[in-house]
Amino acid sequence: MQNSDLDTGLELTEILPLMTYWEQVRGLYRPFECSLRSGSSDVYLHEMPGGQYTNLKFQAASLGLGDQWDKVKNSYAAANRLMGDIVKVTPSSKVVGDMAQFMVSNNLTEEEVLEQAPQLSFPTSVVEYFQGYIGQPYGGFPALQKDVVGELPIIEGRPGASMPDQNLRELRRDLTEKYANSTIRSTDVLSAALYPAVFDTFQLKKTMYSDLAVLPTKSFLVPLDSDEEVEIQLETGKSFVVTYKALGELKPNGFRDVFFEINGIPRVVEVFDKTLQKAGAAGASMANVKERADPAVLGSVGAPMAGDVIEVKVKEGDNVEAGAPLLVMSAMKMETTVAAPCSGHLQHLAVATGDSLKAGDLVVMIEES
Repeated sequence: MQNSDLDTGLELTEILPLMTYWEQVRGLYRPFECSLRSGSSDVYLHEMPGGQYTNLKFQAASLGLGDQWDKVKNSYAAANRLMGDIVKVTPSSKVVGDMAQFMVSNNLTEEEVLEQAPQLSFPTSVVEYFQGYIGQPYGGFPALQKDVVGELPIIEGRPGASMPDQNLRELRRDLTEKYANSTIRSTDVLSAALYPAVFDTFQLKKTMYSDLAVLPTKSFLVPLDSDEEVEIQLETGKSFVVTYKALGELKPNGFRDVFFEINGIPRVVEVFDKTLQKAGAAGASMANVKERADPAVLGSVGAPMAGDVIEVKVKEGDNVEAGAPLLVMSAMKMETTVAAPCSGHLQHLAVATGDSLKAGDLVVMIEES
């Protein structure tokens, strides 16, 4: 715009140093950048909200789907169509994301979901969406609703209008007694009211390991390398520098010694190795290998996706009806109720509360009747 009526009056030589400054800033914040560092025109196909994109990508990686991100994006578009091409904002966008990951985990196409819907164990968020828990979509629910919901109740109109009242003072009192904690905050009460299972898991972790919020996010999610140090601030003016040194040999009781330093002072702590289980009196260990479901057998029920078992609703010897809930799984705040694909006698229960499963791991074996 030089030599025109629109000349800004800015001196180029004075502006150029800003380029060097921003290059340095970019380098400083590079560890916190997401992997998306350029434009992505496929947003016109999958229609994923920008705020959900990086969150869903991280969630997919945590579920073991990181190398199938393109497939997740394509399934997101398919899931949106299955839902009825809905407006995707919180929480409806999460429902579509849960459905997309469910489809990729189970290698399902859009057509296969429509065909197999009555036998599938959809994520809880998907089932509740079709029940009407987050409202009525513009244009109404698609025909898939009947197969997903089955005999469950359907909410007409605005869900809040028919919800029972919640006594928050009573809930606070119950939480204080349940967790023997006199410091239950208002935010805790609201969290427990909105997401009871997630809040229970949070409190359990807090009871077992204290307040993990003080850990840097990377150290919480990814193990430290040998001689890597991290600063942990417990409170204002009170910080510790922790350096991980080494991992000890596996002991016969399944524990290992972890060697580290706190502010340069050597420390050691004994931790249980959850990746191995003790086998035999001699103390030998073997990999904790799970049984796998047989897709060709209707009564061989596998985990629909990777996650933890948070509730088992049946026991060996039970007679179950098709569609009856067997157990509840949770992964990255996504709950899934695994239902019986057929009626019959429950011959074998392969899991317990707290187990971590991969997609396809056997959960129950039903003798079809």
